[in-house]
Amino acid sequence: MLKKILKVLKWIGIVILVGFVIIVIVRTVHFFNLDKTNIEVAKIHSTKLQMADVLGTNLPPDPGVEADATVQGIDSNKNGIRDDVELAIFKEYPNSAKTRAVLLQYALALQMQVVQPIVNETTVTEVVREQSRAYVCIGDIFSREDIDKFSKETEILNKFVEDKQLNTIERKNQRDNFLKKVGSYKSLNRVCDIDYSSLPN
Repeated sequence: MLKKILKVLKWIGIVILVGFVIIVIVRTVHFFNLDKTNIEVAKIHSTKLQMADVLGTNLPPDPGVEADATVQGIDSNKNGIRDDVELAIFKEYPNSAKTRAVLLQYALALQMQVVQPIVNETTVTEVVREQSRAYVCIGDIFSREDIDKFSKETEILNKFVEDKQLNTIERKNQRDNFLKKVGSYKSLNRVCDIDYSSLPN
C-alpha cells in the first residue's frame, strides 16, 4: 500500500515538474517575442524622412534594369526609399519640395511593407499606421476650400506613388500578403516627418 502511495506521489511530482517546465518555457518564449516586437515597433516608428532626402542632397544613381530584379528593389543611399521611386518623384516634381516631402514619406511607408520583417500582427499594424499617417500628409499640402478639387489632387499624388511603388506583380502580391496580417488600429498623430510649411515651394 505504501509503495502504491509513493508511486502515485512520484507521478504527481513528475506531472507538476513537467507542468512547471512547460510554463517556464512558454513564458520565456512570450517575453522573447514581446522584446522582439517592441524592438521592431521602435524601429518602425523611428524610420523617418530627412530634410536631405527632400532636398535631394543624397540622390541615388539610376538603378536601371536592376530596379525590378527583386521585390525589395535597390536602396543604394540607404534612406528607406527605393531608388527608382525616389528618382521618379524628383523627376516629376523638380520644383516642389513640399510635394516631394509628402510623396517621399508615403513611398518610405509603402517600402516598409516590403522590407519590414513580419514578426506578428502588431508589427504589421504599426507599419500600416505609418502608411496611413503618410497618406494623410499628402492631403495636408492642398487647400480644402474646394473638396472635389482637394480629393482629385490628393488622389493623383497617392496614385502616382502607388503606381511606382507597386509596379510588379510580385510587389503587389507581397503587399497583399502583408496587409492580410494587419489588425485594428487607431491612427497616429497627423504630424508629417518634414515640416513642409518651412519649405519655399
